[in-house]
Amino acid sequence: MFATRVLRQAVAHGAERTPLIRFIGKRYIPENVDHTPQPHPASPSGALPGSFGSGNSHPSFSSYRDHAQQHGPLRKTIGTSSNGIGTQPAASLGPVEPPNGVYFDRNQLPERFRRVPLSAAEIEAIETGGATLFG
Repeated sequence: MFATRVLRQAVAHGAERTPLIRFIGKRYIPENVDHTPQPHPASPSGALPGSFGSGNSHPSFSSYRDHAQQHGPLRKTIGTSSNGIGTQPAASLGPVEPPNGVYFDRNQLPERFRRVPLSAAEIEAIETGGATLFG
């Protein structure tokens, strides 16, 4: 807030602002820029990977999408094979039982590991933002 006032006073009194950063030399735009891929200077091999720059392996976005994976395969042809996803019913895969010592739900844990229920006073303190604790 005061910095703005000081700058306005300096402008009013004719002082010219001088930036603290100083650049060496004049700005210039290079005529030729090499955009070819280069290995990183700290690369242990000093060379690009063999498969780098070999071109796009998918001729179209649709072809890419058929082979892409995001949270599982997106390929449309997965279910057509005999052992693909969705070819067997879930019941044929057997029962879903956790291994010994693994629990699916917190209520299956021993009593000492379960959540303690909130009391009415704690619920009231949460709902009022703690105001009832001091009143």
